[in-house]
Order: sequence, then C-alpha cells, then structure tokens
Amino acid sequence: MDPDWIEHRRSDDRERVGWMKPVDDGFVAFDLLGRPRTDVVDWLRAEEVLDALGIGYLADPYELRLESGDWLRVRIAEVSPAGIRVKKDDWGDMSAPQIYYAVPFPVHEDLLRSLSRPNGR
Repeated sequence: MDPDWIEHRRSDDRERVGWMKPVDDGFVAFDLLGRPRTDVVDWLRAEEVLDALGIGYLADPYELRLESGDWLRVRIAEVSPAGIRVKKDDWGDMSAPQIYYAVPFPVHEDLLRSLSRPNGR
C-alpha cells in the first residue's frame, strides 16, 4: 500500500471503506481491494464515493485467474493491505474442502474480477 494513502472510515459506524491518495491538488479514492474508484476529485467527493460504495461488493462472487489461465469462481474471505484471501466458492456446502488462495494487494482486474458488477463497481 502506498504510504501516502489516507484511511477513510464511515462516520456512523467507523467501518473502514477505503483510502484516499493525494494527487496534485485533489485525491483519488481507492476501495478496500486497492482499486481506484475516482479520478482526481476534491476531498469531499472522494469521501462521498467511498461512503456510497460501502463494503457490500466484498460479498459478491468473483473469479480468480489461476496459474493455468483458467478462471475459478471464488468468494472474498479476508481483505487487508497486507493481502487478500479468497476461497473457492463452495456454494455453502459445509462438507466441501475449504480451498484458499492469496491475492496481492492491490488487486488487479486481470487476476480477480467481479462476476456481479462490471469493473467491480
């Protein structure tokens, strides 16, 4: 994670929803996966975008590109600036083996892509 990033938390529950990076005379908002969500905007607009985005997208289904080049349907299990862990989507089968994969932070669309929202939005 870029040391210039400023953590942003929602005011009502203090949940971290992303970061803002100073760029020129403004800021770029980044979500919890480290993806840019705005161009350069003012502080207030960056906060508004992150607050509106929330954390719901973390529950969406994603696809992970495996070393073979194949795509595997996964769910996000953990997110932090230290890394992201996803698990093979087992459709809630409690008897299925739990298979986890590490994904570097920030995530890249060519490695992890949303199945629910175009461009992860």
